[in-house]
Amino acid sequence: MNIDEMATTEQAAELLGVKVESVYLYVRRLEGFPQPTKIGRTLLFDRQALTDWRAAHPKRKRGSGES
Repeated sequence: MNIDEMATTEQAAELLGVKVESVYLYVRRLEGFPQPTKIGRTLLFDRQALTDWRAAHPKRKRGSGES
C-alpha cells in the first residue's frame, strides 16, 4: 500500500463532493462502494477506487427550483 495513493475520510468526502457523514453511510450501505483500510483508528480509502466509483456514479443534479 502506497500511502500517497490513499485518502482519509475527510479527503474522500472532498474528492467525492459530499459530506464526511455521507462517506460513512456509503461505506455501510452502498454495495460496490470502495471499502477503506483501517490503520489504527483511521480509515484510508484508495483514491483511484474513489475516482472510479464517482465516474460510475455521477453526482445527482438538484433541481433549480424553477417550474
